[in-house]
Amino acid sequence: MHRLEVPAPHAPPFAVGTFDALGPLARAEFPHRHTFHELVHVTGGTGAHVVDTARWPLRPPHLGVITPGQVHQWAGVRGLTGHVVLFTDDFLLDHPADRELLRRLGEGPWLRLDEHADAGVTRLIAELEEEYRRGGDGTESVLRALVHVLVVRAGRLLGPPPAPAGAVAAEFVRLAGRPGPGPWSVSEHAERLGVTPGRLTEAVKAATGRTAAQLLREARTREAQRFLLRTDLTVRQVARRVGFADPAYFCRFFRRETGLSPGDFRRGGDKHHD
Repeated sequence: MHRLEVPAPHAPPFAVGTFDALGPLARAEFPHRHTFHELVHVTGGTGAHVVDTARWPLRPPHLGVITPGQVHQWAGVRGLTGHVVLFTDDFLLDHPADRELLRRLGEGPWLRLDEHADAGVTRLIAELEEEYRRGGDGTESVLRALVHVLVVRAGRLLGPPPAPAGAVAAEFVRLAGRPGPGPWSVSEHAERLGVTPGRLTEAVKAATGRTAAQLLREARTREAQRFLLRTDLTVRQVARRVGFADPAYFCRFFRRETGLSPGDFRRGGDKHHD
């Protein structure tokens, strides 16, 4: 658990700087939590950032938010550049509504920044860094105001509040149930729907009583059954169509889900057809 260290007893609970300036913990590759909010403006680098169970590949420039208590780590990063802004809940005293916005930002995929948005974030962070280093009368008020602007503008990039859990679950069921190529993973569906895998799993479980992974397995099996019954594709080709690179693994998956091998299912013909 990392806590925010300030340079003096009466200094505001705030820090800003580059990854290099803030030290190795700013790019820690082991899972850890914070007692503070962390806004990360990534301008360069490769690898991934893992927040809770979601893994976000680095595609700079983008802006990420880690909220207090979230588990995160940097995974296989190389050439990481950018800035980190750190502050506690107490720092949001003047704008308490920012806490909810930060929570929403922390739940979703990291924000991809176009050229205009990236330039705006860069300017704001430069102002924060200049004010933080210079100090003087009114510095804390200026820092609070600039952080508020940064959070609000990040919220604009995020878009409107997410759909209710029931709507998220309904859209997932619709997407998972339609014929066609995948995606076949919960995380890919979560990214498409703009929620975390954890939130998607909870929403689907609450709405259907079944897990998102279970529904995707069933959808994948149905798609394979359609190919086996209605086409002359080989088992290897069917495996590829439903996202399996290894035909042997596909056969094990299909037998586990249906009790039959793909060949036996195909030979059974129409008696297996709904």
